[in-house]
Amino acid sequence: MKIKNLFAIGMASLLWEYANAQRQVLESYIQQGLKNNLQLQQEQLNYERSTENLAQAKALFLPYVGVNASYQFADGGRKISIPVGDLVNPVYSNLNQINSKLNTGAPQYPLISNQTTNFLATNFHDSKVRVIQPVFNPEIYFNYKAQKELTTVQQAQKKAYENQLKFEIISAYYQYLQSDDALRILRNTHSSLKELLKVNQKLVANAKATNDVLLNTEYELNKTEQQIAENEKNFEVSQAYFNFLLNREMNSSIEKDSTLTMTINSNQEISSLTAAALQQRQELQQLRNGLRASEQIIGLNKGNAFLPKINVVGDIGYQGFYYTFATDQQYWLVQFGLTWDIFKGGEKKAKTQQARIDYQVMENKMEQLKRQIELQVIQSHYELKAALQAHIASQSGVKSAEKSFQIIRVKYNEGQAILLEYIDAQNKYTTAQLTHSINQYEVLRKAASLQKTISNL
Repeated sequence: MKIKNLFAIGMASLLWEYANAQRQVLESYIQQGLKNNLQLQQEQLNYERSTENLAQAKALFLPYVGVNASYQFADGGRKISIPVGDLVNPVYSNLNQINSKLNTGAPQYPLISNQTTNFLATNFHDSKVRVIQPVFNPEIYFNYKAQKELTTVQQAQKKAYENQLKFEIISAYYQYLQSDDALRILRNTHSSLKELLKVNQKLVANAKATNDVLLNTEYELNKTEQQIAENEKNFEVSQAYFNFLLNREMNSSIEKDSTLTMTINSNQEISSLTAAALQQRQELQQLRNGLRASEQIIGLNKGNAFLPKINVVGDIGYQGFYYTFATDQQYWLVQFGLTWDIFKGGEKKAKTQQARIDYQVMENKMEQLKRQIELQVIQSHYELKAALQAHIASQSGVKSAEKSFQIIRVKYNEGQAILLEYIDAQNKYTTAQLTHSINQYEVLRKAASLQKTISNL
C-alpha cells in the first residue's frame, strides 16, 4: 500500500468523528459563508484572472493573422532621375539617319527627354493579409509553463483562504453556542436565586431568619444579573461576528444545532499527523507550484540569453497605383526571420542570476514553512489532548457540584444549613457548569484547529 494511502487512512480514523459532529446545520452555514464572503470572492477573481493570463500565454503559440492596408498621397521630397533620353535618343537618331539615306519613307523616331519622378509615390496603395507564425521562441514556451504553474499557485492560495474561512466560521459558531449556553446557565441560576429569595422572605416573615439573609440573597441576585448582562453582550457580539463572516445582516438569527457530539479521538502519533500535514497543506502546495514557476522563469531568462528566436512571415495582397485590385497588382511574399541577441552588456546574465536567487529565497520559505507546520501540528495535537482532559474533569466536576448543591439545598430548606453554605454551593455549581460549557466547545474548536492544521476542513 502506498504511503499516501496510509496517510489518508490515518487521517480518516482520526477525524471521522469530528466530521460527523459538524452535522447539517453548521455545514449549511459553511457553504453559505463560502458563497457570500467578499474576500473569498476576491480570491476567486484572482484565480480567474490567472487562468486568463494562461490563455493569453497559450495564444502566443498560434499564428497571428491580420489585415494591413494603406493608401498614400505624396508630393515633393527626393526625386529619382531616369536618363531614358540619354539612353534611347542616340539609337533613334541613327535609325532616322538610316531611313533618310534609304528613302524608305518610314516615320521618324521622335527624340524623348530624360524623366524625373518623385521618390514618394502618390495615389499608391498596399493591401495585404499578413500571417506571422513563431517557429522557435523560448520566451513564449517558458512563459507559458510559468503561467501554468502560477495559475496553480493562485488556486492553492484560494483553497488555503477557503480552509481558513471554514475554520473561522466553525470557531465563531461554537463561540455563539457557548455564549448561548452560558446565558442559559446564568438564567437558571438567577431563577434558583429568585426561589431562594421567596423562601427567605417567608422565613423572615415567620421570624425564623433575620433580614441579613434577604440582603445577601439580593446581592447574589444583583451579581448574577451583572453576569447575565455581560454575557448578553458577548452573545450579541458573537452573533454579529458570525453573521459578518457569512456576509449577512449583523442581527440575523442563527439556528442552533443541538446534535453536535464530541467523540473525538486524539490518540494518533504526531509523526503520522505531521507527515499528513506536509503532504496536504495548501500553503505548501502553493510554494511547490511557485518553485516550479521559478524554474520556468530561470529557463526563460537562459533561453533569452543563449537561444535565437525564429519566425515566419507571409504576406499576400495587392500593391499599385490607385485603389484597384487588378491582376497585375497581386503579389505574395514569405520571409524567414531570426533574432539573436549576442551581447547586451551582461543584462540577460544578471536576470538569470536574479531568477536563481528568487528560487533560493522560495526554497528557504518552503523549509521555514515546513518547520512551522511541524510546530503547529505538535501544538494543535497537545492542545486538543489537554482540552479533552479538561472536558472530562469538568464533566465530573459538574456532577459533584450538582450533587453537593442538591444536598445543601435540602438541608437549607430543613434549617440544617446556613445561607452562606447554600450560596457557596450554588456558586460552585454555576461555575462548574460554565467551565464545562467552555471546555465542551473548546474541544470542538481544538479538533477543528487540528484538522485545519493537517489538511482541509
